[in-house]
Amino acid sequence: MIYRKAKFEDVEAIYELVADYAGQGVMLARSRNTLYETLRDMVVAVDEDGSIAGVGGLHIIWDRLAEVRTMAVAPDKRRRGIGAEIVRRLIEDGEVLGIEKYFTLTYQPEFFKALGFEVINKEELPHKVWKECIDCPKFPNCDEIAMVKV
Repeated sequence: MIYRKAKFEDVEAIYELVADYAGQGVMLARSRNTLYETLRDMVVAVDEDGSIAGVGGLHIIWDRLAEVRTMAVAPDKRRRGIGAEIVRRLIEDGEVLGIEKYFTLTYQPEFFKALGFEVINKEELPHKVWKECIDCPKFPNCDEIAMVKV
């Protein structure tokens, strides 16, 4: 497995992977436009045949605060440590920048708990976090679980 920064040619595969999970209701959808805008935030896992096996993004929100988001691993590649390695690399990138606190909004709390994240009340997150939520179809009735790692 090769882990690297996402590239333009990865966007369609990332879009399809995320859309599949979003269709199942286990992750929020991301538009192609959003994927292009956040391309520099993403790390991908690429299989030996060149296909995208997983993706994750680290989006800086505020002073020393970043969100781990757009986390998805291809269904046939799950339970191989790919997601955990992507998160590890995202946090490593964040540490270089001086990030001190990471959060995620997720439907998969057990995955993030195994990586040292803890469940918190959404209200504990700064208001800056919610600026993108206004475009979400679930706003204002968010049912994702907020988690942090310090």
